[in-house]
Amino acid sequence: MRARSLLIPLCLLAAGAAAVWWIKRPTPVPVALATVDRGLVEATVSNTRAGEIEACQRAKLSTIAGGRIEYLGVKEGDKVVAGQVLLRLWNADQTAQIEVAQRQLETIQRRVAEVCAVAANARSEAARQAALHQRGFVSASAEERARTDATAREAACRTSQADVAAARAQLDAARANTERTVLTAPFAGTIAKIVGELGEYATPSPPGVATPPAIDLIDDSCLYVKAPMDEVDAPKIHAGQPVRITLDALPGQVFAGHVRRVAPYVFAVEKQARTVDVEVDFDHPEEARGLLVGYSADAEVILESRPDVLRIPTAALRSSGDVLRYDAATGTLSAQPVSTGIANWAQTEITDGLREGERIVTSLERDGIVAGAKVTPDTDAPQ
Repeated sequence: MRARSLLIPLCLLAAGAAAVWWIKRPTPVPVALATVDRGLVEATVSNTRAGEIEACQRAKLSTIAGGRIEYLGVKEGDKVVAGQVLLRLWNADQTAQIEVAQRQLETIQRRVAEVCAVAANARSEAARQAALHQRGFVSASAEERARTDATAREAACRTSQADVAAARAQLDAARANTERTVLTAPFAGTIAKIVGELGEYATPSPPGVATPPAIDLIDDSCLYVKAPMDEVDAPKIHAGQPVRITLDALPGQVFAGHVRRVAPYVFAVEKQARTVDVEVDFDHPEEARGLLVGYSADAEVILESRPDVLRIPTAALRSSGDVLRYDAATGTLSAQPVSTGIANWAQTEITDGLREGERIVTSLERDGIVAGAKVTPDTDAPQ
């Protein structure tokens, strides 16, 4: 009887302890899990700031001389060919100078014809006088006078011919001076912008400065991407490496490209990262046709590629060089050191420490995610 009376309080005490344990038991933490699998891993670097689409040829044009715009033969968006006249300043005075130089040249040419004809006649007369002198019909002095006269007239002919060359040079100079007032397309392309209107005064541009009015000409048949890369990544990049190009204007579309050039200097802007510009060509230029110059673009340079390797999401790696492995039998986590190979922002190659099919935690930012924690798979998280 006495033993039975003690059993009841003991059972009640055990039940109370169990109730307390049940109430205070640790609640499993929901975690996002990923499965270790095999696949492609690429080591990549991307631009630190937005790059942009550039044209292989682009020129902001303005006239060499100043003056009033008399002719404006294009409008924004027009397609032009090389050598096409885009803009012309008033140049009636220079055109008149060309006319004067042309007339002077014609006058000198006629004078040359006259002077050289007289010189030819004088040569013939000198030859005739020499023959007569040999036969004794004229004196030596007469033969000498004829020879001297022929020499003088031949010199006058040569002088006149030199005058023709000088007149031609003056005509060329007048034409060149007129060309300073005419703006022509140096290459075929599209007129992007025009600053200036018919009748406005054009101010000549200092070297390297596009002073309005000016015409912005773009050769949009050849496009490339210029992207700033962090100076730390620059030594890894070289010409020929494959690149993935994406544009904010065309989300979801990826263009294949390759590195064309790495700038030979570091670009430093105050309060910004030091970067190196990398130029990227499109592998298929026809795909880039129609893109607008100035579109923002991102370039992901593929440094190395390894297919069919063991890999995990990069987000699963901890700064301590390990991952948290999930044990389905016990519902707990354990720290597992790993050796890694190449990596990018999405995937990391595993060379040792894990096996295909094992599950690891990717939601490391959640509270309570530590080795030994009791967890449960988060069914709402992507696995």
